[in-house]
Amino acid sequence: MQDIEILGNRKAGLDFIDKTKQKRFAFSLVISYTATSETPGITVAGEHPDLIKYTGPADAEFIHYGHCKSISVIPMTPDGKPTPALLTKTALEAASIPSIIINAGSKIQPKLPFIDMKLEYGKNISDEPALSQEDIRKAVEYGRIIGRFLGASTDCLVIGESIPGGTTTALGVLEGFGLKALVSSSMPDNPFHLKSEIVKNALKRVQSNDPFDIVAQLGDPMIPTVAGILSTCSEITNVLLAGGTQMAAVLCFAKSIGFGGKNTAVGTTSYVADDKSANLEDTIAQIFDLPILVAKLRLGQSKISGLRSYAEGFVKEGAGAGGASIACMLKTGIGTEKLLSLTEKEYLRIT
Repeated sequence: MQDIEILGNRKAGLDFIDKTKQKRFAFSLVISYTATSETPGITVAGEHPDLIKYTGPADAEFIHYGHCKSISVIPMTPDGKPTPALLTKTALEAASIPSIIINAGSKIQPKLPFIDMKLEYGKNISDEPALSQEDIRKAVEYGRIIGRFLGASTDCLVIGESIPGGTTTALGVLEGFGLKALVSSSMPDNPFHLKSEIVKNALKRVQSNDPFDIVAQLGDPMIPTVAGILSTCSEITNVLLAGGTQMAAVLCFAKSIGFGGKNTAVGTTSYVADDKSANLEDTIAQIFDLPILVAKLRLGQSKISGLRSYAEGFVKEGAGAGGASIACMLKTGIGTEKLLSLTEKEYLRIT
């Protein structure tokens, strides 16, 4: 399909597309929280520091209701840059793809039905371990149960995430496993030096090569949760990991607990894939020979400045937007030109 580019293993990417085209898709959004996001300058999620903790719940509620219940404001920046959940909602509705919310340590519970992992939110890795090893093991164990359940009901499970500050904890996990990674950012001027400094200090606490210790010290609750879901779901059906850097960290940890890369692809937006300050393709290649499917969205052609901002380096991805768009195109055959039109219509509805 001309609106989906394949990076990495092209043959595996074409096989994944063939296996899932016009098939049943389901979407899961894993919402979580890391107090690392409270570091000044680390994220633009939430227009005010007090709103950062509402990022995941607001994304979940917007996808399901078309508005938020936990907060009264529309989920976009004051100058009109919308949450990527706008793209996710548009794609899921256009293709009639069902979705479920998984609460993996969100600081605020969303006001809708969800699967609750009963996890603490992640602490600030600058100051202390993110989680206990016991919580990491619980996240994996519960994730495996959910993965079996969700995998049995679809031909392809799309897994997205919403966690403010998640690229920093993802960088921590990737470096903790010895990878060389450059992570993306929701800002045009990627604060990579700030992220690196946080990770450098946190790495001093890591005392072993135990993968559970690495994630406990450096990660967040989303990473072991999705790794657990992936490990069992991929044995049953196809899995599209919808995201960028965070999904590289998921793959890294999942590999350490026995996941072999079966039936899996990464799905993201062209804005992440083309990010010169990051190296998603190289990072994933260090872990697995997996395909990366890239939604070549046309937001830069939009008549709405808030949508054009994605092509200018803001936001780029989140809430499973790239993977949801790919799933929509694979299921229905519609292209990104039609998706842009539908996205603009939804944007105008909420403004």
